[in-house]
Amino acid sequence: MVQGGLKVTLVLVGIAALAIQLVPSGVSNPPPRGDISAPPQVEATLQRSCYDCHSNRTQWPWYSHLAPISWEVARDIEYGRRQVNFSEWSEYYPATRKRKLQWVGRALQQEDMPPRLYQLIHPSSRLSAEARAELQHWIEGQVGAIESQPR
Repeated sequence: MVQGGLKVTLVLVGIAALAIQLVPSGVSNPPPRGDISAPPQVEATLQRSCYDCHSNRTQWPWYSHLAPISWEVARDIEYGRRQVNFSEWSEYYPATRKRKLQWVGRALQQEDMPPRLYQLIHPSSRLSAEARAELQHWIEGQVGAIESQPR
């Protein structure tokens, strides 16, 4: 009797696992509306370490299409894009760009970005001390340029 109950439970779990695949995750890449402009080396670092969560050019891995993982990945990317979206950079007002650059700078200094879990899954996203310093220097230059603009 116990074995029969276990089989039924496994079948029901399997059916539920298949059924949740029908629930849309929101995995998508809207068209870019104005990418950030940066020197080639900075742009390459941003693309390698930031774009999957902070642009409309996300490279969706295979697991991002499997529920319930897909729901979490889509939620994290939606949140990341709301914080900073390098594919919509030209849409931001200068004051917004400055604030977002300062946020990125703080995240770099505190080594909060890229997140540790993301780095484990995507080892190429890890930032060397040199890449971190280069990004920080570029951010400081961008913030300075915004601050020197006439209002």
